[in-house]
Amino acid sequence: MPLSEHEQRLLDQMEQALKVEDPKFASHMVAHPGRRRFRRRVAIGVCGVVVGLALVIVGMTIAQIWLGVIGFAVMVAAGAYAFKPGHAREFGTVQEDGSVSARPNPPSRSAGTFMQRLEERWERRRGQGGW
Repeated sequence: MPLSEHEQRLLDQMEQALKVEDPKFASHMVAHPGRRRFRRRVAIGVCGVVVGLALVIVGMTIAQIWLGVIGFAVMVAAGAYAFKPGHAREFGTVQEDGSVSARPNPPSRSAGTFMQRLEERWERRRGQGGW
């Protein structure tokens, strides 16, 4: 049953108040656009692994090595498909105004060599009393 206009308005007001009061929590609660694709890919990968495992078992049972090898290849391919690198880029980032951007912000790098960045990080930790 859909919400009435008054209930929808109250819900929108509560959502805006939450965004003002605790923006970090509000941004965490926003559904990310790529999550559905990720879940679907993992589900397909898990099904592929199960099918591959079944092929391996059947191949061993009927003494057909080639069927077991195909099953193993299906398992590896399905696992690689489900957890391939780069899937984190599918998730968007939530801006301060509550909108979701399509791609996350690239990580910022400070200028300097690797050792200089390590030394800067070490000095910041010593200054903060982290150790």
